[in-house]
Amino acid sequence: MSSTVGIIPARYLSTRFPGKPLVNIAGKSMICRVYEQCIKSTGLQRVYVATDDQRIYKEVTEKGGLAVMTDSMALNGTIRCFDAYEKIIETEGEFDYLINIQGDEPFIRPEQITELAQLIKTSDCSIATLVKEITDPLELWDSNTIKVVTDGSDRALYFSRQPIPYLQGVDKAHWFEKHTFLKHIGIYAFNTKAIPEIKAMKPTLLEKAESLEQLRWIGHGSKIAVGTTSYQTISIDTPSDLEKAILYVQSNI
Repeated sequence: MSSTVGIIPARYLSTRFPGKPLVNIAGKSMICRVYEQCIKSTGLQRVYVATDDQRIYKEVTEKGGLAVMTDSMALNGTIRCFDAYEKIIETEGEFDYLINIQGDEPFIRPEQITELAQLIKTSDCSIATLVKEITDPLELWDSNTIKVVTDGSDRALYFSRQPIPYLQGVDKAHWFEKHTFLKHIGIYAFNTKAIPEIKAMKPTLLEKAESLEQLRWIGHGSKIAVGTTSYQTISIDTPSDLEKAILYVQSNI
């Protein structure tokens, strides 16, 4: 029987929002909210927080969660997850799959994680991720909303900050009538056997151009399976996002 570990990378010194994992959202820290949502997923056998900060480590473990200390020099959340996994297998043994869950999405749905866990298990790809249909025109033109195009086998062809595909000869007011656009949900699943190969990949020109790490994997020939979810996520990138999150919790109590 296959096993899947969920890892939540969380660093304290965020450029735009220092201390973000520990901010209070209606009585709970953000990192604990993410953790609680993850352990509800039937697709995960274990959940860990991977952090470089003792304050975050203490917050998680004192609430009964599992956490691993990682190098503060990890280049991004994916590398932090991979570094944490190397430590986890020293005590837990190896898992078949690893899911990287964003540490700034306190309302991530357990169902999303389960969907992705099922996708990576049934796919012949070493990486899997989720997308959702774009219904808001503002998102289509927002460079912070990552767009995706896929092939006929539901594998990612390209990710971009720009709307893709470009509808030649169609007035932009009618784009939604002519095509279904997809946005990327930033959660990844990996076959753990592929981790050494992925870690060894060098940066690519497309990755640097768009500042999207997934373009490195595609550029080196990795196939990324794409599943469609109906669930919306809310990420906390700035203090103003936090205010919206607090209002969301209060309105759903």
